[in-house]
Amino acid sequence: MAVRLYRCSARWVKFGGQPCWQVEKALIDAGIEHEVVTGAAMPWQRKQRETLIELTGQDRYPAIQFENGSVYREESRDMVATIAGGKLSEKAGGGAAVSSSE
Repeated sequence: MAVRLYRCSARWVKFGGQPCWQVEKALIDAGIEHEVVTGAAMPWQRKQRETLIELTGQDRYPAIQFENGSVYREESRDMVATIAGGKLSEKAGGGAAVSSSE
């Protein structure tokens, strides 16, 4: 399953508590092929994250978009648990998940 990971542009930040890195590392550890979307398309200022807001209805990273166009977004710790548990494909059917802030 190839997915697209929408994450902050601070890819150099690779410590345990950084939400985007946690999810990206979980994808890597699970061997899930993924494309990372960062940079100008995903600005630091939340109100300017138009693409992310259009996809998820939220201004929070990270989010995963599946090949079928559906989007998965939860708290990063929940996303990591889903990926580590081998259940990411179960999230491919629905729309954006609604969650509280990180």
